[in-house]
Amino acid sequence: MGSLSFLATKYLITAGLIVLISELAKYLPRLGALIAALPTVTILVLIWMYIEGQPQQRLSDHAYYTFWYVLPTLPMFLVFPQLLERFGFWSAVGAGACLTILCFALLALAIRGMGIELL
Repeated sequence: MGSLSFLATKYLITAGLIVLISELAKYLPRLGALIAALPTVTILVLIWMYIEGQPQQRLSDHAYYTFWYVLPTLPMFLVFPQLLERFGFWSAVGAGACLTILCFALLALAIRGMGIELL
């Protein structure tokens, strides 16, 4: 498969999956959330990297750092519903993003002592 057609295939599959999840979430919110919470994007990235012949260490590093980068996003999912009710969608998204950045910085500082560099 040529590189341009492979790139187009990657776009179509990845975008199609996101659209499918968002459409499913309209009618079955719990199922949509469950599927969205699965590491679908990470698995797709690992598959694309593997197919493209990336070294195993790069695949391993991607999975390892994904774990650490997911942790600071979790508080946003707890805070977002309350912020949404009080301040509306865009403010809730913005505050959630700021919270995630703050949590990321705190996590990066906390685990630096363990020899894990995220920044």
